[in-house]
Amino acid sequence: MNVMSLSDSAAERVRGLLANAENPRIGLRISVEKSGCAGMAYKMELAEPAPGDEIIEEKGARVIVDGTAVLYLLGTRMDLDVQQFSSSFVFQNPNQTSACGCGESVELNPVDPSEVEKHLNG
Repeated sequence: MNVMSLSDSAAERVRGLLANAENPRIGLRISVEKSGCAGMAYKMELAEPAPGDEIIEEKGARVIVDGTAVLYLLGTRMDLDVQQFSSSFVFQNPNQTSACGCGESVELNPVDPSEVEKHLNG
C-alpha cells in the first residue's frame, strides 16, 4: 500500500507537470513544514527523491513523499480542485485536526510510527 493515493485528476495534473522532465527520477515531492497560524503547510516541488523518501507510482504519476512527512501524510488522498480561473492540489488528510481560516496552513497530528509499518505492509 502507498502512504498516499491520488485521484484521477490529481494524477493527470502530476503527469502534466512531469511531462517535460528530462530526468526520469524526478517526481512531485511533497513535504510538510512549519508555517502559518495553524502550524503546518504542504510544500510541493519537482525534485529527485532523497534517502528515506517514499516513492509513489500511481496512474502513471510519480509522487515522492518526504521521509519526515510520512507520519503526517499516511492515508492522505491527493485531489485537484478546479475553479473557473485556477486549479490547486487539495489533500484529504485523516491526520488533519484543523485548518486556519485563510486556508494557508493546517494542524496535523502524526500517526503512531507502528501504523506506518502496518499500512505499508498490509
